[in-house]
Amino acid sequence: MKVYIGWDQRDIAAFEVCRRSLLRHASVPIEIVALKDWELRAKGFYWRPYSVDERGQMWDGRDGRPFSTGFSYTRFCIPLLEEFGHEPVVFCDADMLWRADIADLVEAAGDAAVACVKHQHRPRERDKMAGLMQTVYPRKNWSSLMVLRPGRCAGLTPYAVNNRSGAWLHGLHWIDDASIKGLPESWNWLEGWSDPALKPKVAHFTRGTPDMAGCETAAYAEEWRAVLASAEPVPAQPGSVSVRNSMR
Repeated sequence: MKVYIGWDQRDIAAFEVCRRSLLRHASVPIEIVALKDWELRAKGFYWRPYSVDERGQMWDGRDGRPFSTGFSYTRFCIPLLEEFGHEPVVFCDADMLWRADIADLVEAAGDAAVACVKHQHRPRERDKMAGLMQTVYPRKNWSSLMVLRPGRCAGLTPYAVNNRSGAWLHGLHWIDDASIKGLPESWNWLEGWSDPALKPKVAHFTRGTPDMAGCETAAYAEEWRAVLASAEPVPAQPGSVSVRNSMR
């Protein structure tokens, strides 16, 4: 099973926790792909312009809106990277702590073209991730964890990925609504927003990972830190496990 994890060089710890926790719970062979902006640009798949202001806030060069991570838009290159194949692949943000088997997630997705948690997320905070701007838009966080059938995501053309607005891309307007299957909220439990009584299968530190100022006492922070601090090897999988960059 192939899993793409967003990569941002400003918070490598998040990627490591996500990777390690995912592998520890997986019951199937996993190939993890670190989705890196500059590799996609080097190969000519991705050329979306952006700028960075004095605070470190990134601004999109197409719609003029702020965005938070180096993988905010690169996730939409996955069908192209997969050559629009038919096998399911998973994308997740790096700021996630896996607490369940990814095989169960893919089973829950079935044969849907896209499966995700259909959040109604309206965050109250103005800032997140140690000072970056919090933006609100319809279908926020739907795209933060997706099971995709790349061959059925034909709307994610190179032109669309590099030119359409962030709201259009993250709102999944590149596919018809009937093709988007909703998943239980436990598969993308938003820290600070989702019901605290709900036991997360994937805990998503959308306001900032526990290594960031102001996020140290978030729910599941101790579990997150324990995964980061642990030195034991990842348990052997029933097949090969690899981590590679985003290009073949």
